[in-house]
Amino acid sequence: MAADKKAYPLRISATVLEAMQRWADDELRSVNAQIEYVLREALQKSGRLKQGKVKPLTDDETR
Repeated sequence: MAADKKAYPLRISATVLEAMQRWADDELRSVNAQIEYVLREALQKSGRLKQGKVKPLTDDETR
C-alpha cells in the first residue's frame, strides 16, 4: 500500500457491491479502485475535491 493510502473498512450492501464489481470488471479495475474512482468523481463534481489536490490513480492502482 502506498504511503499516502489509508485502509478503511467499508460496510456495503451486497446489491451495491455486486453492481460495483460488474462496473469494475467493465472498466478493467479492481472493486477497490472503482470505488475510489467513483468517490473522486463525485467529490470533484460537488466541488469538495479540487483537481490536482490528489494525485491521479496509476494504471497499477486501477487494475
